[in-house]
Amino acid sequence: MPLVLEMGDFMAEIVLDVVNLKKHFPINKGLIIPKMVGAVKAVDGVSFSIKKGETLGLVGESGCGKSTTGRCILRLLEPSDGKIIFKGQDITELDSSKMRHLRKDIQIIFQDPYASLNPRLTVGDMISEPMRNFQIGDKVSQQKRVQDLLEIVGLSSYHASRYPHEFSGGQRQRIGIARALSVDPELIICDEPVSALDVSIQAQVINLLKDLQEQLNLTLLFIAHDLSVVRHISDRVAVMYLGKIVEVADYKELYKNPLHPYSQALLSAIPVPNPKLKKNRIILTGDVPSPSNPPEGCTFHTRCSKVTDICKQESPQLVGDKTGHFVACHHV
Repeated sequence: MPLVLEMGDFMAEIVLDVVNLKKHFPINKGLIIPKMVGAVKAVDGVSFSIKKGETLGLVGESGCGKSTTGRCILRLLEPSDGKIIFKGQDITELDSSKMRHLRKDIQIIFQDPYASLNPRLTVGDMISEPMRNFQIGDKVSQQKRVQDLLEIVGLSSYHASRYPHEFSGGQRQRIGIARALSVDPELIICDEPVSALDVSIQAQVINLLKDLQEQLNLTLLFIAHDLSVVRHISDRVAVMYLGKIVEVADYKELYKNPLHPYSQALLSAIPVPNPKLKKNRIILTGDVPSPSNPPEGCTFHTRCSKVTDICKQESPQLVGDKTGHFVACHHV
């Protein structure tokens, strides 16, 4: 059951509702007659909801399935199971032509600001290309829209005639944001949009996204591995580990009172800009298990200091209270 059903006032304004989403990549053996011998469980039963105008931060260490989740929502990767309900419609049932039309309302900002831009096209052509694809306006109105978008994201209108290699990393990411905004989407998936940028540029891009969200009433799924970055832009935060969501809460509540041992360890790793302040760092032992062979029971029990027998036998359910703080742990 989607989490939003237990969160009261969120029900009326749901834009995206992900229910028990799974994405398993098959492992095949044999050259002549390939045979499936297993599967990499990149996403294994993820559920969350996002209301209109909200930013949900999706965090976790590399390889936990964050980006795969985002790409499944766009159906750049086909889900193995589960439902993706966008504005009341299950988009997993749509054929390719209907899904292509729907992508006008769901856009993505990619991680690498250079690889996501076509080096053969000018900035103006790249930003106007989605408008041409969806037949929005004529050539004159499209050019005016490109100029307006460049101004909105902090660039100049004369940059429209330049090529991607003429810009810095932060400027390229601004171009990617302008391209995503060109068709007035209702939901934007930000796939680690600042992880490839310098720290000073990260702050500028985060502030830009916050300002755009307020101005345009955007709904964002912000995927990142850096909790200190997510804190400044998210309304709620979902913590992901080995293909599963282990905790969901309001960002203030999560940073003040993390309940899951994994969330506590992640938060303890955030550096504090005060050399005199001593912080209790939680060091996790062992390595992340392979998603092709996850452990029985709670997937985190192999690295958890609070592990008991029940953790090794039963997988905890994501349960919570009326405040919207949900956690998947037997010992909370």
